[in-house]
Amino acid sequence: MKFENMKSLFSKSLSRRKWIAAIATIAASAAVFGILFYEGSKNTVALTLDGEQKEIRTHANTIQDILKELEVSTRSEDYLYPSGTTKVTNNMKVVWEPAKQVEVSVGDQMKKIWTNADTVKELLSENEIEIGEHDKVQPDLSKKITGDMKITIEAAFPLQLVEGGKKQKVWSTSTTVADFLKQQGIQLNKTDRVEPDLDTKVKANDVVNVVRVEKVTDVVEESTDFTVVSRKDSDLSKGKEEIVQEGEKGLVEKKYEIVKENGEEVSRKLVSEKVVKDSQDKIVNVGTKVLVAQVSRGSTASASAESGGREFYVSSTAYTASCNGCSGHTATGINLKANPGIKVIAVDPSVIPLGTKVYVDGYGYAVAADTGGAIRGNKIDVFFSSKSDAYRWGRKTIKVKILD
Repeated sequence: MKFENMKSLFSKSLSRRKWIAAIATIAASAAVFGILFYEGSKNTVALTLDGEQKEIRTHANTIQDILKELEVSTRSEDYLYPSGTTKVTNNMKVVWEPAKQVEVSVGDQMKKIWTNADTVKELLSENEIEIGEHDKVQPDLSKKITGDMKITIEAAFPLQLVEGGKKQKVWSTSTTVADFLKQQGIQLNKTDRVEPDLDTKVKANDVVNVVRVEKVTDVVEESTDFTVVSRKDSDLSKGKEEIVQEGEKGLVEKKYEIVKENGEEVSRKLVSEKVVKDSQDKIVNVGTKVLVAQVSRGSTASASAESGGREFYVSSTAYTASCNGCSGHTATGINLKANPGIKVIAVDPSVIPLGTKVYVDGYGYAVAADTGGAIRGNKIDVFFSSKSDAYRWGRKTIKVKILD
């Protein structure tokens, strides 16, 4: 090949490479320009997705398209602003908060609610669930809504509370008296009484009565009366009295256990008694001296007794079936212990024969059925079943009337 031909061929080859390089450069520039134009035509969008913030550049046409691109599943109850059909613009701000499912129980009824409310209060307001002033809501109205939260609402009902005698109208959501008192902040003492019982279920308009019971000790000093002792004095004329010793009252300390209900005393029990000062008896001598004609033991007295209806004065004492040396049986065989109510006198048979019926002043109708070693002449001994009655009779001059 000639040199000239080789030169021509080389020149053509060089021109072709330049042309290809130029085309490649143009194509590359076009691609870069296209990429830059594509990227430059994207919109910048600031997203807040369930509290997480991020910024993206997108060619999406609507907000819903953006969420699809990001594989975010939405529900109709979700909070989305602006709405999903809104056209995307540059520097747009989008907020999406997914709805949470909450279980709401009102009494015995329960339902599940999807919500994007921020608090329990907002949720109830959105769903037009009315809450009374005294109703109980758990959790608290200010609590933030969380997924799978359970909200319970207990409707309050009116009750009458009587505490320590004071009445007041209150509201409760409790089921038992014990729960109700705890809700009201009422503490019970060991002795307090509650009506009805603590485990009783309460209902509207019931009355819960808390009786405050307390036990206290009361110590008082009380005076005791003195006893008047009468002593027969045969040296004093009948009807006259002489004070031998003045009486003085004693003093006793008594301790009582007192039970009070609502501050009022309902019972008082004596638990101990102590003598602080003994009383002093008042002793009085009572005159018994009577000036009377004496009846001798001779025929005159016997005649008086036998004549019937005659009256005369005798010196009298008293005895019982249990006196010293007494057998409990009269000289005529009467069992005094078996007949405590019988009226019997012991006599000197030479003055008043045994079996004679008599009337004794201050003693009554009686029968002369007994004798005694000290009963001689115008003297009788009247029978009493009790020693106190015998002591009370003492020694005195009385009138006896013979009845037969």
